Amino acid sequence: MINQSELQNEPTWLTIIRLLRWDKPAGRLILMIPALWAIFLASRGLPPLPLIGVIILGTLATSAAGCVINDLWDRDIDPQVERTKKRPLAERSLSIRVGIIIAFIALFCAAILAFYLNKLTFWLCVAAVPFIVCYPLAKRVFPIPQLVLSLAWGFAVLISWTAVTGELENYTWVLWGITVFWTLGFDTVYAMADREDDQKIGVNSSALFFGKYAGEAVGIFFAITAGLWAYLAVIMHLNIVFWVTWAISLLGWMIQYVRLSSPEIPRETYGQVFSQNVILGFILLVGIIVNILL
Repeated sequence: MINQSELQNEPTWLTIIRLLRWDKPAGRLILMIPALWAIFLASRGLPPLPLIGVIILGTLATSAAGCVINDLWDRDIDPQVERTKKRPLAERSLSIRVGIIIAFIALFCAAILAFYLNKLTFWLCVAAVPFIVCYPLAKRVFPIPQLVLSLAWGFAVLISWTAVTGELENYTWVLWGITVFWTLGFDTVYAMADREDDQKIGVNSSALFFGKYAGEAVGIFFAITAGLWAYLAVIMHLNIVFWVTWAISLLGWMIQYVRLSSPEIPRETYGQVFSQNVILGFILLVGIIVNILL
């Protein structure tokens, strides 16, 4: 926990790091994972290293821009939420002007990287921007704002896949569905930690929408994710190594469902489940890469 005196003495560059959420890598990695799933599956082999670099840097720039844009929209809401009240724009340790400049720099970096990609992929990058910008507004007008975030996450698959193949294939849409439902699952868990604050403020979330059945909803989202992964593995003829990683992930999601279905859930459980999904995502990525190498 950062106390007020530490914040007053914090160098500006460290405050900017917090604004970009680079001090919390789990949220950056969990966007990178679907992009890497897509680039390796679309390549049916090892993708070019420069393209991997562009995709990794692109996800870092895009997620950074998304975090800043989110905090700009929510600068008056975040101080009322326990989890977000120490964000730089919420505590006024950075000005709105600085936030806007940093958001434009991050978007500019993402745009420069997008010019490396083919025409279809470039326009998919452009199409993703309204979802990134509008997600923070969704909680004010849409009952399941996490769906908007999930659709934004889905662009990571569409962009990475077409960067390799230059086209959208049937496989692409299966992986897109996997990403959308997986994101709905882990982001609903994230929202469960903020239910009381969100209800008090009057903003929407999937956790509030599903109410006492939020844990069951998360279980359904993860079950669909696992089912779509099994379908993709069959139609793409993935080998036994991937199936082992799929079984590990399925077990992880089942354990998470049991934890979220408990009558009394410690607050730290939500953050733990979110972080565990980063690990499960990387386990599946390892299965995909080893499948390619064998």
